[in-house]
Amino acid sequence: MKKSVVATLLAAVLAIGTLSACGSSAEQAASAASEETAVAATEAAAETETAETEATAETESKGTITVAATSVPHAEILEAAKPILAEQGWDLQITEFQDYVQPNEVVEAGDFDANYFQHVPYLDSFNEEKGTHLVAVGNIHYEPLGIYPGTESDLNAISDGATIAVPNDTTNEARALLLLQDNGLITLKDGAGIEATVKDIAENPHNIKFTELEAAQVSRVLPEVSFAVLNGNYALEAGLNAQTDALATETSDSEAAKTYVNVIVVKEGNENNEGVKALVDVLKSDEIKKFINDTYQGSVVPFED
Repeated sequence: MKKSVVATLLAAVLAIGTLSACGSSAEQAASAASEETAVAATEAAAETETAETEATAETESKGTITVAATSVPHAEILEAAKPILAEQGWDLQITEFQDYVQPNEVVEAGDFDANYFQHVPYLDSFNEEKGTHLVAVGNIHYEPLGIYPGTESDLNAISDGATIAVPNDTTNEARALLLLQDNGLITLKDGAGIEATVKDIAENPHNIKFTELEAAQVSRVLPEVSFAVLNGNYALEAGLNAQTDALATETSDSEAAKTYVNVIVVKEGNENNEGVKALVDVLKSDEIKKFINDTYQGSVVPFED
């Protein structure tokens, strides 16, 4: 009987020892697996950090693109292009101007890489008048010029002696007068073309009086004039849309669309600036074209080469 009890106790002790040994092995295995997982995670994190560091180094290596622009829509379009250029390693810096003179002056002086605010006829006129050496390097978009209501709202019932405000710079005034002629309000002398001024009006059956103002000021006199002819960007700044608010506009398939396309401009000799070339490529991309169409709903139209 005693031998049997002793044998039973010994067996129990051995069993407990065996179970303890199994538990210890399992814990060791789990601990080892955990350590392996931690090492793998650390190595993966290190690889990711290295890749990010290399990508950052590559991004920082390309440099800065400085662009002078008017605010709407040009600066807004540039802001949409900024993150795309950043992915390519370019830092796009945008400075907004409120007139059509300084953006050209700062590019001519070499203070900026490029500007974005004007069409080619204006650029050509500016070069001729100021003696500057600026060239277009990319056709980006077109802004239909529009006739907007002021104190009157029906072009067909325009009053005798009505007043119409127009931009006073050479190319935009001519463009405004051509639009008024297209809508039967005046007739210009033969050959007046894109250099027409109010002095070139041959017929004025409604005795229209013209208020000639710097382009940025035209929208501000709408409450004081019968109608106004606005550039697309300044109409947008005034909260107006060519497609919904204008009484008449230039059509997107017209010769004006090709003639007055808004361009990226640089100083002559900088046409091959790598940053500017990258900028033009992004501005002509499908992504930016979609941004323009979605944002401006026809008031600004991407140029199709």
